[in-house]
Formats: sequence, C-alpha cells, structure tokens
Amino acid sequence: FFFLYFPEMNGISFRIQITVKELLDTDVLLKLLFHLPVNYPSTVPDISVNSDQLTRAQCMEVKDKLLEQAKKHLSEPMVHDLILWIQQHLKDVIKQSATVCNEKTTLSKGTSTEDGIWMLLLHLDHMRAKAKYVKTVEKWASDLRLTGRLMFMGKIILILLQGDRSSIKDYLILQKTSKVDVDSSGKKCKEKMMSVLCETEVQSQYKRFQTFEVKEYSTLKELQKEFETAGLTTLFSEFVPPLLK
Repeated sequence: FFFLYFPEMNGISFRIQITVKELLDTDVLLKLLFHLPVNYPSTVPDISVNSDQLTRAQCMEVKDKLLEQAKKHLSEPMVHDLILWIQQHLKDVIKQSATVCNEKTTLSKGTSTEDGIWMLLLHLDHMRAKAKYVKTVEKWASDLRLTGRLMFMGKIILILLQGDRSSIKDYLILQKTSKVDVDSSGKKCKEKMMSVLCETEVQSQYKRFQTFEVKEYSTLKELQKEFETAGLTTLFSEFVPPLLK
C-alpha cells in the first residue's frame, strides 16, 4: 500500500491507499485518511474513507466498521491493525452494506431521498508558491471527487467546493494540516491565513458544478457572474464584497 503523513501541532494525519485484490471480481482501491490526535492511542483517530469502486453508503459502512475496531484497540497503536483488518473483511462489510441498503429500499416503498451535497467557500490570503499550490488543490479535489472553482480576482483568492460532506471535511483537514505553500524565506509551510466563509448543504436552487476548474477574472463583475451562473448570487453578495474593504 501507499501512504503519506502530515505532522502537525495537534497530531498527525495519514493518507493511506491500499488495494484489496479479487473483491467482487475487481480490485478495490481504498483511500483512507487517518487523523491521529495528540492523545492517540488513548483516543480513536478520525477516519475518512473514499473509493472510486464503492458507493458513498459502502464507504460510510467501511468507516463505521473501522471505528468499531479502533475502539477495541484503545491505548495501543492501531493503524496497522485496522489496515490489516479491512483488507481481510472488506468483502463482508460490503455485503452487509448491500443488505442494509436493500432493507431501507423496502421500507421506503419506492420513495428515495437524494444524498446531501455540501458546499464550502474558502478565502486564502495569498499564495507564494502559486503553481505548486494550485496543483495540490486540483489533486485534492480530484482525489475527493469534489467539483467547483479555484478563483483569482486581483488579490482575492477563493476556493468553492461541492461534494459529499465527508469529502468536504477531508479537504478541510488536508488544507489545514499540509504544507501547501512557502513562507517569506522559501521554507515549506502550512496554510495559516485561510478563512472558512461558508459551509452549508447545497440547496435546490443552486446549480451543481460538473468539474473543478481554476479560473482568473479581471473584474469583480466577471467573478460575480460566475456565482450568478451557479445560482449563488446571495453567497456572493454576503461574502465577497466585504473582502474588498
């Protein structure tokens, strides 16, 4: 498997990718994000799960099962044991998830509810290593299957993301804990001047972005039009003009 780790003041974040072979006639690539708090292993880690081969419900089931196992290993290092456990039991977890989904479908008698899609609007103060920073944001959005825009207008830098709530939260963890930029001396550093302007569920009047794009705007009016096209006029009016003051 493959992993990256990001040391931080309040613990460590691990990004781990593992491939489970011969599952449902295909290989499944699991993308796991572990955040180990400073009092780990006395406290279970935060865990997020993503996979292109699994549904959102299956990823949530894998996460729940990993947290259940983590509670059995309190006060002892557990990440390696959790990885081994999910490699051995993923097939059973997915089968159980399918059973639960079928039961819910039967109970609903044909009615269905749309999975909640969330939206996140971030403001960045600056990017010193712009090319590297942009490439990193694009990769995170792709890995977490998030759509939206990275927007530049003068000195204003905004990141607008849409996707599963768990993926939005995973993105925030990466944005806060990774060394994405450089300081005035050229040394790699974390993003310390980011503001979360808005984090909310996507409403029916909003239009979904189909892709993630990096765009530059020469005027505020051009930027405003981008928001208006997505049905986000109120979001723009509330949060963007104050940034110019």
